[in-house]
Amino acid sequence: MAEETGQSLVFDAKLESLKNLAWWFYIFHAVSMLFTFGALSFIPVILSYIKRGDAAGTFVYSHHNWQISSFWIYLACVVGGWILFITLIGIPFAIIIWIGAWLWKAYRLITGIMALNENRPIGNSANNGINAGVNP
Repeated sequence: MAEETGQSLVFDAKLESLKNLAWWFYIFHAVSMLFTFGALSFIPVILSYIKRGDAAGTFVYSHHNWQISSFWIYLACVVGGWILFITLIGIPFAIIIWIGAWLWKAYRLITGIMALNENRPIGNSANNGINAGVNP
């Protein structure tokens, strides 16, 4: 049992498994960022899309959303950098965008791992997956 801001958070085997899986996805993203500049991050993103539904109603759901949105925003920045790189004048801007995007993604991974280790949701979604897919 873990304490979270005065509320009790009970970890059953399923929640612990979901949390561990999200942690491994963060690690895979980080390794991909270090060795392939994020080129292989599509693998944990696909797995996050697949496993996100299993985490509905838990704080882990928000971590899947965080990883998915981080991937797509990072990819948009990389593509934007390549578009600028095509022109000679845009090359310095492309490099700045790529460095900034890499640092931003590293920040997102670090803050995500920290929140996951503290058993709290991350991101701005209103319910962070709690009651996801349930119509009121």
